Amino acid sequence: MRTYSFVTVDVFTTTRFGGNPLAVFPDARGMSDAGMQSRAAEVNLSGTTFVLPRGVQALNARVRIFTRTREMPFAGHPNVGTAYVLAQQGRDKGGKLLFEELAGLVEIDVERDASGAPVGATIAAPQPLSLGPELPVEMVAACASLQPADIRVAAHKPVGASLGNPFVIAEVEPAALTRATPDFPSFRQALEGTPALNGRLGLYLYAHAGQGSVQARMFAPLGGTIEDPATGSAAGPLGALLLSLASEPELCLDIHQGVVMGRPSLLRVVARRAADGIRATIAGQCVPVLRGEAELG
Repeated sequence: MRTYSFVTVDVFTTTRFGGNPLAVFPDARGMSDAGMQSRAAEVNLSGTTFVLPRGVQALNARVRIFTRTREMPFAGHPNVGTAYVLAQQGRDKGGKLLFEELAGLVEIDVERDASGAPVGATIAAPQPLSLGPELPVEMVAACASLQPADIRVAAHKPVGASLGNPFVIAEVEPAALTRATPDFPSFRQALEGTPALNGRLGLYLYAHAGQGSVQARMFAPLGGTIEDPATGSAAGPLGALLLSLASEPELCLDIHQGVVMGRPSLLRVVARRAADGIRATIAGQCVPVLRGEAELG
């Protein structure tokens, strides 16, 4: 029987029990794929990470990200939270970390307070913006238990967007954002009727809330997340998508999420035009919550 230490942190918040909770296993050497998945299911959070050594450089780590049901190629709050935990352990190098993940390399800058203590991180999404299929307004409205008139299409239609992990992004009326509720049968019908979604549908709804600010909610009920309080891997594509519709070289966006759930979160996104397309960084702060040990036989 082997024992593995883990910690939990709340990500994209400065207040304990806000933001998105994450479990981090800082040393997962010797743990099998099945062991990682079973531990993630037992922890029962939207994200659990397992850190493995990679190469000879101290700043390199291989990070594997699991939900309750599957491994993820990239995700926002797992990267921010894992970077925070490793920086607390002194495993960053000059305030920087480099994670290898299924979606590619993730460059990270550790955020510190005036005393030098880690308080959060800024991550660079591993891929430039790629757009997927547009979905019918009626389909998206049904998935969120809304009416077609609640979906705004003046700027863009509901569309797939990714920086390493795809989501369907749709703008909605502000009042509709609050009353949105995921409808399981409609999600199933959307997946069955849209092969381009490749068997998974995370729906990211947003409404403008002033200059440079939006409110957002994310539903992925068929993947085990009825609603997510903070979704960095969807926030980045949203910022990149909005920049693609504008003429500026850069777009800064504050995304408020998790309010309806009682776990308010703040995600700071910066999207920039680059040689290979539009890229984005996602930043947020963290607070520690729990420490423990898990036995794996």
